Amino acid sequence: MSDTAKIGTARLGDGGPQVGVQGLGCMGISEFYGDTDEAAARDTLEAALEAGVTLFDTADAYGRGANEEFLAPFFGAHRDEVTVATKFAIERTDDPHYRGVRNDPAYIRAAVEGSLRRLGIEVIDLYYMHRRDPLVPLAESVGAMAELVREGKVRQLGLSEVTGDELREAHAVHPIAALQSEWSLFSRDVERTAVPAAVELGVTFVPYSPLGRGFLTGAFADAAKDLKAGDFRTHQPRFTGENAKTNAALLEPVHKIAAAHGATAAQVALAWVQQRAQVHGLAVVPIPGTRKRSRLLENLGAIRLTLSEQELEQLEPIAGQVAGDRYPDMSSTSLARE
Repeated sequence: MSDTAKIGTARLGDGGPQVGVQGLGCMGISEFYGDTDEAAARDTLEAALEAGVTLFDTADAYGRGANEEFLAPFFGAHRDEVTVATKFAIERTDDPHYRGVRNDPAYIRAAVEGSLRRLGIEVIDLYYMHRRDPLVPLAESVGAMAELVREGKVRQLGLSEVTGDELREAHAVHPIAALQSEWSLFSRDVERTAVPAAVELGVTFVPYSPLGRGFLTGAFADAAKDLKAGDFRTHQPRFTGENAKTNAALLEPVHKIAAAHGATAAQVALAWVQQRAQVHGLAVVPIPGTRKRSRLLENLGAIRLTLSEQELEQLEPIAGQVAGDRYPDMSSTSLARE
């Protein structure tokens, strides 16, 4: 049995269950970051649970279902201890370059059945709409998701990459427990409309990529030069060429603050997310992803790190100076609809 007191807990949604204050993003186990040592990844999952991590995040799109299948034995062995979060909406085919977005009720119905089968569970604890298709009425999509709750296939609903107005509209149809969007020292767009709406509605915020896909850790300076072929970061606008050079220079205060605390850059970046959420009065459960036990334990160490007001001020200007978009195509993000 894991001891969530080790890292503390946060409530998942208004009146929802308690989960560890840091979750684990599992996407990289199956895709996007190169080859995986599966034995090491399974060890990391067990170490996470032992440390008090209880929210494990996946999606049907990760590895075209392979990520859910990989996690199934772990979830089966610890079903009463873990909170399983998965997502639908990103449609993938045999064409490796195709990414569609589907929010229609028929697709949602087929997607949940597929996820339940691959995960080997009877109910999904938290089911997200991974991306918003503005051509499908939001009430229609969330209404279909609400039916899954009534049928006992899903316990709580979540959204990803939506605006504040979209969150309010969805919440009026059925309570939304969690909003998952990118939030980090490099990505603060959500603070404009999504964060205030989440505070207003009692929605827990689940920041993905709180480490800027590893860039904030200093693990690489230019993705095209430092990472292996096949790593999707080599195609992200912020991490290559002149953008990468500009953005790497922005990390100087992160490294100085880390050195002053005897901490790492990753821990500073994660501590910033936790404290930034506190400024807004917002419940937050970041989900940094890793396949390595050592990185997991490093990330969890951020929970015990407190940055001073002066240090927070030193970090404040970073996001406004970042060069490059988050994705080559930003059309399915909340920023495109604000």
